[in-house]
Amino acid sequence: MADTTAKLKTPTDLNSNATKSVAEAMNIALADCFALYLKTKNFHWHVSGPHFRDYHLMLDDQATQILGVTDAIAERVRKTGNTTLRSIGDIARHQNIADNDKDFVGPDAMLAELRDDNLKLVEALREARERAEEAKDTATSSLADDWIDQAEERAWFLFEASRKG
Repeated sequence: MADTTAKLKTPTDLNSNATKSVAEAMNIALADCFALYLKTKNFHWHVSGPHFRDYHLMLDDQATQILGVTDAIAERVRKTGNTTLRSIGDIARHQNIADNDKDFVGPDAMLAELRDDNLKLVEALREARERAEEAKDTATSSLADDWIDQAEERAWFLFEASRKG
């Protein structure tokens, strides 16, 4: 049987053992992004109540931003000579962010859950960034800084939108 991984080997000056560790952390962050994207869209579709329009639009904007990050993460993993997630099952095996399959979630609970999930994503991205720095992969580290900032901003917006008074 032919070695198919050799066909995917992308040339890089980075140490392959070090980038493998970075890719593992990035794939966890990628799985969390996909889980967070789908949950955000779910809540976007099912939000209700007096702030419907504001929440509906905010969640759609956030979902779009999260989806944009997924491609950048996956392409960064490939640029370092590694492979990334391949299926919904692969995402499920790697994700730390829990799914929400409830028939009804109130708007306040939605915002709180998404806020906490964005902060979980920040943790995963920080871990990936730390591994990238250890591997001297400055490009991944730099990109992770931007993704962390975006997730922190989403958490902040969700927090502020949920404040009463």
